[in-house]
Amino acid sequence: MVRKTKEDALETRNTILDAAETVFYRKGVARTTLTDIAEAAGVTRGAIYWHFANKGEVFDAMMRRAIDPLEAISEADYSTSAQPLEELRTCILTTMERIDSDPRYIRVFAIAMHKSEYVDEMVPLVDQCLECCDRHLLRQEQAIAVARQLGHLPAKVDPHRAALSLSAMIDGLIASWCLQPEVYSLDLAGNMIDCFFYGMKNGACG
Repeated sequence: MVRKTKEDALETRNTILDAAETVFYRKGVARTTLTDIAEAAGVTRGAIYWHFANKGEVFDAMMRRAIDPLEAISEADYSTSAQPLEELRTCILTTMERIDSDPRYIRVFAIAMHKSEYVDEMVPLVDQCLECCDRHLLRQEQAIAVARQLGHLPAKVDPHRAALSLSAMIDGLIASWCLQPEVYSLDLAGNMIDCFFYGMKNGACG
C-alpha cells in the first residue's frame, strides 16, 4: 500500500509538471497562476501545494526534470584526455541529439529563454541557472586548455575566451531553434563546432 501511495504521488507530481510546462509555454511564466496549472492538471491547488511551495518551485522542478539528463551526458573530465576537442565535440553533439529527439525540450528551452521573468519567487532560480552555466563553461574551458597544452591549438588561444564564445554560439542556436524550429535545426551544431574549432586552430580567440 505504501509503495502504491508513493507511485500515485509521483504520478500526480509529473502530471502537475506536464501541465505547468504546457501552460508556461502558452501564457508565459509571469502570467501563469497555480490555479491555471491546477486546472490544466485536473487537480486541486492543495495537490500542488502538497508537492511545491510556490510557482518558483514548480518551474525549478520542471526545468530539473529536463536538464538533469543533459547534465549527466555533459559531465566530463578532460584533464587526461588525449583528444579533448574531439571528446568535447562528441559531448555537445550527443546533448544536442538528446534535445532534438524529445519534443519536451523545445517547450522547456522556449520557456526558460523567452517566456520567463526572473523576479519575485523566481529570483532564487537565477543563481541555479548561473551555476549550471558555469559548470558547462568550466568543462569546455578545461577541454580547450588541455588541447592547447597538447599542442592541438596555438599557445595564444585563451581557453576562457574561447569557452565563452563556444557557449554563446551553442546557446544562440538553441534559443533560435526553440523560437523557429522550422528555420533553425540543431543539426547545424556539428558544422558550427567544426568551424569554431578551425578558427581556434588558426589563432582565433587569442
